[in-house]
Amino acid sequence: MPAFPFTAIVAQEEMKRALLIAAVDPSVGGVLVFGDRGTGKSTAVRALAALLPKIRAVAGCPYSCAPDSPAEACPHCARGRGKSHQIPVPVVDLPLGATEDRVVGALDLERALTKGEKAFEPGLLARANRGFLYIDEANLLEDHLVDLLLDVAASGVNTVEREGLSLRHPARFVLVGSGNPEEGELRPQLLDRFGLACEVTTPTDIATRIEVVRRRDAYERDGEAFCAAQGKAEKALQKTILSARERLGSVSVPDAVLENAARLCLALGTDGLRGELTLMRTARALAALDGDETVSVAHLRRVAPSALRHRLRRNPLDESGSTARVARAVEEVLGPG
Repeated sequence: MPAFPFTAIVAQEEMKRALLIAAVDPSVGGVLVFGDRGTGKSTAVRALAALLPKIRAVAGCPYSCAPDSPAEACPHCARGRGKSHQIPVPVVDLPLGATEDRVVGALDLERALTKGEKAFEPGLLARANRGFLYIDEANLLEDHLVDLLLDVAASGVNTVEREGLSLRHPARFVLVGSGNPEEGELRPQLLDRFGLACEVTTPTDIATRIEVVRRRDAYERDGEAFCAAQGKAEKALQKTILSARERLGSVSVPDAVLENAARLCLALGTDGLRGELTLMRTARALAALDGDETVSVAHLRRVAPSALRHRLRRNPLDESGSTARVARAVEEVLGPG
């Protein structure tokens, strides 16, 4: 059955906007979605990947390298490249119980035992290259896997040194995590690696809940027909994403917007300069999606909550949540919307 259409997802506008921004500009740094179970988190990730146009990759390459990428950066392509073909954008799930060998790759035991050859069996990071790595219940991920992901996410390269193997391969992906805050918090080091953080909640109005159930039931009863009905909307959104990618490099960010971003981060007391960088990149990607040539304060206002809510220090004197604190700072610094 085809993936549930992205354009058919009801409500959850912040989550959908964040995923679209990450699709336009992966340098934003990935998306973290926290909230109730059954609110469409994993559905939205798979729907977005299915919506994106296929990518061209070297045939037979386990890392799905682009034909125009440097061959020496990939152990497979360095031995020579053949034909290329088109493949869907990879979406790889990282299970909570995954071993380190399964994640980073390890010695191919079958070839070692049957042929006496020392060969590398690529792991989940290899499969996720140029696509999405999805971690459900990211707050429950084991510490050693968190440390590993931090290294790879920062460098875009997976380095394997084990069992007599020594190699490096490309591992650039959009990191998408989801979880329920009631089950534990995310480690600060990993939390900081996500460019955007969204909060999703169970709809409280009857009309929205009915529409969600109606669409899901129609999809499960006849997925082909349901997706066909959304085909026009899906193609239009795909065209918007492609146009935004082409426009992104020409979108300008005025100094006044950068100043407002810096003032906003100062008002919230965020650590480092990653907040300003993420705000700028996110607002620029949103402007590209909107078809605008210049980033405005309005763009900054719309992305501030998702770009900053997970970067706030704890304030024992302020019992309001991070979203409320960001909203208050936005109104004080940028003025009422």
